[in-house]
Amino acid sequence: MIQLTINNKKISAEPGTTILEAAKQNGINIPSLCYLEGVHKFGSCRICSVEVENARTLQVACMAEVREGMVVHTNSKKVLKTRKVLYELMLSDHSKNCLSCVRNQSCELQQLGEILCITENRFNTGSAREQIDISPSITRDLSKCIFCRRCITACKEIQGIGILDAQYRGFDSVIAPPMDHSINDAKCSFCGQCTVVCPVGALSETDHIKKVWNAINDPEIRVVMQPAPAIRVALGEMFGYPVGTSVTGKMAAAIRALGVDDVFDTDWAADLTIMEEGTEFLHRAIDVLSGKDAVLPIITSCSPGWIKYVESYFPQLIPHLSTCKSPHMMLGALSKTYHAEKIGVDPRKIFTVSIMPCTAKKFECSREEMINRGVPNVDAVLTTRELGQMIKQAGIDFPNLEDEDFDDPMGQSTGAADIFGVTGGVMEAAIRTVYAIITGRDLPFEQLHVTPIVGLDQIKEATLKFENVVPEYKMFEGFEAKVAVTSGLAGAKILMDQIVYGKSPYHFIEVMGCPSGCICGGGQPRSHDPDVRIKRLKAIYGEDEGKKLRQSHHNPSIAAIYKDYLGKPGGHLSHELLHTHYFDRSKENEK
Repeated sequence: MIQLTINNKKISAEPGTTILEAAKQNGINIPSLCYLEGVHKFGSCRICSVEVENARTLQVACMAEVREGMVVHTNSKKVLKTRKVLYELMLSDHSKNCLSCVRNQSCELQQLGEILCITENRFNTGSAREQIDISPSITRDLSKCIFCRRCITACKEIQGIGILDAQYRGFDSVIAPPMDHSINDAKCSFCGQCTVVCPVGALSETDHIKKVWNAINDPEIRVVMQPAPAIRVALGEMFGYPVGTSVTGKMAAAIRALGVDDVFDTDWAADLTIMEEGTEFLHRAIDVLSGKDAVLPIITSCSPGWIKYVESYFPQLIPHLSTCKSPHMMLGALSKTYHAEKIGVDPRKIFTVSIMPCTAKKFECSREEMINRGVPNVDAVLTTRELGQMIKQAGIDFPNLEDEDFDDPMGQSTGAADIFGVTGGVMEAAIRTVYAIITGRDLPFEQLHVTPIVGLDQIKEATLKFENVVPEYKMFEGFEAKVAVTSGLAGAKILMDQIVYGKSPYHFIEVMGCPSGCICGGGQPRSHDPDVRIKRLKAIYGEDEGKKLRQSHHNPSIAAIYKDYLGKPGGHLSHELLHTHYFDRSKENEK
């Protein structure tokens, strides 16, 4: 251990520890801005500068490592003056529309100003970069960028794409895609991880709040709203609940209190997805085992960021993708066909809103192929953060709401649907149902969790052996299905390269575009809790384990819609409404 002194306090730290980390471990807070624990350290803002005795200049605490006998002062006169000037210089080139900024009161630059006791700005010049770049999913406001470079790390090192970097030099510098591309033209997956790490309002989800309010306030429009599985374990954080608190009942009540006509649940459509995707896998596997042509491994298609990534970077693997729409698109299609017919409402008068943990879903609802019978499946997508803002706008006392249920007929779901929110959940839900179909018996209750694919590892795999199968599926007797799960596009690239080079041993692959899956999607509340992933994951599994029905094929409302309307999984009407196709985008917008 290395012995050093910080602010006259003698402390110990392991070799390789930075001054910032050593101070934090000992209850000493050094202000910082560009640093993000466990994600990004670059030292660009220099706000964490400290004075080290016998050093010629101030040291950047997030980069400088501790040394034996080091004496550090974090609040000397020189340090305080330097931090003040650095902050003022940042503000000199920063947009001043704080009151109307999407990050107002949750902006790390604002919070830093309060910590540093900055009450005025000597360099009130305004930003020279007034460019705004709007895509279907993400909006970039260059006037608010502080060059922390967190977004570069999220895009390049975490997601493995790298469409953002520092461009040009000096006063012309910007953080942007290369060659003057807009974010819409740069083969961005729209995963939104950059919006999560951005400390200010330079990167945010493209706003859908206004058009949702317009629909709610239009007496001619019937508004259908549906929340994704991951919303229920994150929305509470917007109202002061501890990370990982499940607020399912209050969420349903809050949505209804907004003035929505039908409060359905994307979980219901997740159960529907398992019936369709499981059937698709069975058909492909049967063809392979029968010596016919079929494309395996089949890869899940619930994540639109992942789908766009394949279209842009691995278009030759599009045939491996499941043709199933994502769950919220399935519910959207049925809300304007099955539900519209049932209640006698013109589908063009139904406005479907999805509440998603994902910014890429905004792009997905704008895709031309997500239209059936002349109307789009989903009209607007709100992130978890946007829903929280709307609830606050409406003056709803969220913590004191009584729990409410979702509406029929698309509000009942099983535990298998809940786990769509975590990495491995879609695969586990599919295994529960596919196993039952092939063997004629459910997995034992204690085996519902497929342990090898539970958790937060980048790539997980499992083998499922089928024995004592029903006669209809005799070709599966003794068959060992190998499955793999990954979350985050860096992990997806590893699995895709295996397929490209003919080295993939898998039959079924689940990919979620965001690391850890939807619980940490690009539209989720920003959290500095180091255990946020674990806490939200446990809450999702708690939702599953708290339900009596935990397998999609046991959902009575799913059985009813097949009996009354769709016919059968994989049938003609199912293919019309619940399935889609994808495109090669690798050559799009090339200059």
